Amino acid sequence: MARAFLVVMDSVGIGGAPDADQFFNGTLPDTGANTLGHIAQACAQGQCDTGRRGPLHLPQLEALGLGAALKLASGLEVAGLDAGSAVSSTASFGAACETSRGKDTPSGHWELAGLPVPWEWHYFPDARPAFPPELSKFVADAAGTPGILGDCHASGTAILAELGARHMQTGWPICYTSADSVFQIAAHEQSFGLERLLALCEAVAPRLHEMKVGRVIARPFVGDATSGFTRTAHRRDFAIMPPAPVLTNWVQDAGQRVYAVGKIGDIFSMQGIDELRKGDDATLMRHLGELVAEAEEGALVFANFVEFDSLYGHRRDVAGYARALEWFDRAIGPIIAALRPGDMMVLTADHGNDPTWRGTDHTREQVPVLVAGRRTGPMGQIGFTDVAALVARHLGVSRG
Repeated sequence: MARAFLVVMDSVGIGGAPDADQFFNGTLPDTGANTLGHIAQACAQGQCDTGRRGPLHLPQLEALGLGAALKLASGLEVAGLDAGSAVSSTASFGAACETSRGKDTPSGHWELAGLPVPWEWHYFPDARPAFPPELSKFVADAAGTPGILGDCHASGTAILAELGARHMQTGWPICYTSADSVFQIAAHEQSFGLERLLALCEAVAPRLHEMKVGRVIARPFVGDATSGFTRTAHRRDFAIMPPAPVLTNWVQDAGQRVYAVGKIGDIFSMQGIDELRKGDDATLMRHLGELVAEAEEGALVFANFVEFDSLYGHRRDVAGYARALEWFDRAIGPIIAALRPGDMMVLTADHGNDPTWRGTDHTREQVPVLVAGRRTGPMGQIGFTDVAALVARHLGVSRG
């Protein structure tokens, strides 16, 4: 029986989606955004020589058709990503567009798993205060504090610098949002308590989900006013549950095992997931390699590598993003080589996050679909839901 590995390179977009003009970073529409293309151009122009040098070098992904997928989506050809290079005889490529009305993590992942989001997400206004007074009071009451700090749109690192010391003095949770449909709560792991923060997020999540806010995110941090504040790896997302079965459910309902690697468990509220493995991206790559060696026949391994997005895209760090791509390419090569006969690995993304773009938000883009291990024939332009159908067909399972 076949195995499937669905690997999301979080935010690695390959050019503006057809409706990119309807999505914005501030007042700038996402038309023309191209995460991979603009990084490759910056590398070719010698603008990303911090910790690396020269044109973007992704031989493993290029052999799967990444350069050809970039050209298919955007018409762009860049040094380091040769659209005409030979694609492996056991590989196929395409470019996928999303239909859900969002450029966020849940929208992209749900649709890759076969379920376009059936509603409009709720977003908070970019104003102070950002939250309705009754919501702020509800969160404060749940925290056992007289009030909350923040109540605004903010960068996670910036708001810690602004309010971290005051949070430690008052004990009030720091609550903030972004252009995504999220409600984020930051608190100090020692002075507030990690378990208390997670319990708070779990307690308020149902209220936010009723409003169609996609995620409540726990953002624990450590440090002090003198040495500065740093977010830890204990982040946890409390996501709204998919309203219908998705790929993970289809596979599990067929009696086959499902492994989640990274934030997949949070995104799908553990629906249809048998085992979860977490960590930073280096640890997740090790988990993926172990599962290629160990996962039983018929299994689905669904992985997300988030640091492209969280560490480099949102922070508009072009050189850092390029380094992360080249690290991923080096690390994924031996894992692809270790696939068993009959296995299939699909590498894709959930949205864009062009680090050359204005603002700090995701960008509405097409994404690559690269298939290793089993040639499926030309894919061309497809939809996100076609990725779920491809994996389901390979595993011999049907939509529930």
